[in-house]
Amino acid sequence: MSTQKEARQRYGDVHESEALRIPEEKAEQLVDALNSDLAATYVLYHQVKKHHWLVEGAEFHDIHEYLGEVAADLEEDADVIAERAQALGGVPLSGGANYEEHAPVSPEDADAYDIRTSLENDLEIFGDIIEQLREHIQLANNLGDYATEEQLREILEGVEEHGHHIEHYLEDDTLVTQGTLD
Repeated sequence: MSTQKEARQRYGDVHESEALRIPEEKAEQLVDALNSDLAATYVLYHQVKKHHWLVEGAEFHDIHEYLGEVAADLEEDADVIAERAQALGGVPLSGGANYEEHAPVSPEDADAYDIRTSLENDLEIFGDIIEQLREHIQLANNLGDYATEEQLREILEGVEEHGHHIEHYLEDDTLVTQGTLD
């Protein structure tokens, strides 16, 4: 059991990394951006996971499986983001309520919706995250942190791909017959 009475490092404090050699004032900006990305990613993760659990209908199985993959990818992205924030000398944001409080995106409410509405809500957050990632990629580049830039580019590529796939699920074309819908 720990007997530590004080925090080793407070959230919001950034300690310059001797190894990475990114000045503290630049690292602070990057950690703040990464924590915003982390919060947004976890808000989307929880919403996608909710839709994974609640999906119903003729396309249940495929959408259920796909949303499970999306959630797993988002969780992996969050880990990359948090580890980079820590490497830069910061403390990654943690905790459910903290994510929603610090996220630049808002989740849908706690109610269950049809899968089309659910996916439309997911697509909205994907778009917001895509825009933010592009801004943070540019920030990292401008601050000379090419490793963070590269990691965010890889995350952006996956997020864009998932957003694009969700767009396809929302298209009007379907193999489901009208009789099945009635």
